[in-house]
Amino acid sequence: MGRMSEELPAYAERVLEVAERIPPGRVMTYGDVAEWLGEGGPRQVGRVMALYGGAVPWWRVVRSDGVPLPGHELRALEHYRAEATPLRLTAGGEARLDMRRARWDGDPGDPGRDGTRDEAHT
Repeated sequence: MGRMSEELPAYAERVLEVAERIPPGRVMTYGDVAEWLGEGGPRQVGRVMALYGGAVPWWRVVRSDGVPLPGHELRALEHYRAEATPLRLTAGGEARLDMRRARWDGDPGDPGRDGTRDEAHT
């Protein structure tokens, strides 16, 4: 990682390392990251991402409801579309992450998805 670990709290460093491991086109929730680390919780992960997440693929650490990060929706959607992250459309026509298909469990042996595209990518 390109960060200087002495400037980051140890927990923040671990959270950012997990964010960097998430493959393109996949996501983990704040709670998933905390569970994978075995410490902290969704709020702690969210705080780390808010303070230090700009240097890592922040768009891959998400809310469990699949709603793009408020205030960063357009940038996040650009990344999701470029990485072919599974999206779905709400009844109102808004793009949301398809959490069933996009969620990554942290298993390095499972980096891929089924490869299908959906209506939100068109």
